[in-house]
Amino acid sequence: MTRFKHITRHLLSFRNRIVAIVAGVTLVALSLLFTNQMAGQLKEKEQHEVELWVHAMERVLRDVTVDADNDPFVRDILSKRNNIPFVITDENLTVIHAHLIPDKILDHPDRLRRRIDRMSRENTPITIKYLWGHKHIIFYGQSRLLKTLYYFPYVQLGVIAIFILLGFIAFRSTKQDEQNRIWIGLAKETAHQLGTPTSSLLGWIEYLRSQPVDQTAVEEMNKDLAHLMKIVDRFSKIGSETPLTPANINEVVGETVMYFRARIPRNVTIDYNGLAIAPVQASINTALFAWVVENLLKNSLDALQGHGRIDVRIASDERHVMIEVKDTGKGIPKSNWKRIFEPGFTTKTRGWGLGLSLSRRVIEEYHQGRIAVVDSEPGKGTTIRVTLKRVYE
Repeated sequence: MTRFKHITRHLLSFRNRIVAIVAGVTLVALSLLFTNQMAGQLKEKEQHEVELWVHAMERVLRDVTVDADNDPFVRDILSKRNNIPFVITDENLTVIHAHLIPDKILDHPDRLRRRIDRMSRENTPITIKYLWGHKHIIFYGQSRLLKTLYYFPYVQLGVIAIFILLGFIAFRSTKQDEQNRIWIGLAKETAHQLGTPTSSLLGWIEYLRSQPVDQTAVEEMNKDLAHLMKIVDRFSKIGSETPLTPANINEVVGETVMYFRARIPRNVTIDYNGLAIAPVQASINTALFAWVVENLLKNSLDALQGHGRIDVRIASDERHVMIEVKDTGKGIPKSNWKRIFEPGFTTKTRGWGLGLSLSRRVIEEYHQGRIAVVDSEPGKGTTIRVTLKRVYE
């Protein structure tokens, strides 16, 4: 029954989205249709006005009894040609008179010819014949208002597209914020729940230290417990203020490498150059940065599948510190170099695909650094580089 309700709610939500999309498309179509109709009506009106103007001109030219200055009807028609650009030429296309045509076009024959051709495509030229056999040709274009109406649908589409884009960005941002709050709450609740058993384990280790048992095993258990407490501390820091302090990158990375060396399979080796070179510093949150290094080493170990080598190398220049983790594992296709940092993406049969996603967030958002795959080839291995801003004492 619960599953049925869930499916029904999902279908209703999908139907509502379809209805909203159809309604939006319908409104846009009606708006475009109405605008096109207005543009068509305005074009007919302007053509009619030009025809009236031509008839008035012919009347003045053909009827010697008509005076444009004394005939108010003719004078009114001839004085209303202020919003339509036109060019009057003779039979040889020599300009006799022009209106609303810039001088830079009139003074340039090629530009003038292109403008006349364009006006001819917009409206059919009109010929005025004189009594003595000569004729003038009127080329006229479209008024600014008519052009605006023609372009207005595209402006509408652009505005609608911008609103859709902004709505999508707002929706996605809200969804991401909601997901972030869920993950932050889950992380803090996990840290809270782990607090009780870790405290209990501390007590048991202290008890075992007082007993006649192998203390070497007790110390290894204590190291694992200390590591577990670090993990609890990392979870508690997610979503909180993360103060950054200058730290020796060689030592921070080295501690994680040493911890893994004691716990990796026999046929896996980890090489590290950080303890043999000059120390370099960067501003980091030690707990979260160590978590990133740990995630990179875990992914490399998973890629090796019990056999191979991991090289952890530190390099620097005047401005940056680079930490590279290179393995000889199964590699990553180039199409997935960026996808491996997306939440939920994983090539493993088990796992949530969050390790590298959280690592990118820690490096890029908290430390203002960069993390990326710099080299990988299926069957040969992968190199991931973390870049931080270097600081000096």
